Amino acid sequence: MAKHIGVKLPEDLIPVLKEGKTVGVFATFSEKGLPNITPIQCLYPKRLENILISIHKEYIGYHNMVWQKKVMLCFMDVNNVIYSILERTGVVCAPSNIHSLMNIVRINIIDINSDRSLLMCVDSGVRCSYTSWEAE
Repeated sequence: MAKHIGVKLPEDLIPVLKEGKTVGVFATFSEKGLPNITPIQCLYPKRLENILISIHKEYIGYHNMVWQKKVMLCFMDVNNVIYSILERTGVVCAPSNIHSLMNIVRINIIDINSDRSLLMCVDSGVRCSYTSWEAE
């Protein structure tokens, strides 16, 4: 059962995001109503009410986000960190300084829910690493 957290990032999620190894699941739907999820590897908390992400401009999730504005982002990580975040998005920098095909998007948090289960615990979430030192 989801527990309402509010609009500020929870204390146990901030270090997970700052570590830079967790993968967020970015959920959108198309103008035709087709659902889409996009893994987001490059993200960073900016203050307690915002998250910055880097997303490829050709991803379906990016195209859906541009017209949709309100999307969901979900995190599952070690120590039973499980949150779903309803957010409003806006492109900050296109193209970014990171890569010409990547755009920087600011996420303004509307609502956060904790999706921890009474029966199960997340022991390890989805983690990522860079493919080369140039990528890092």
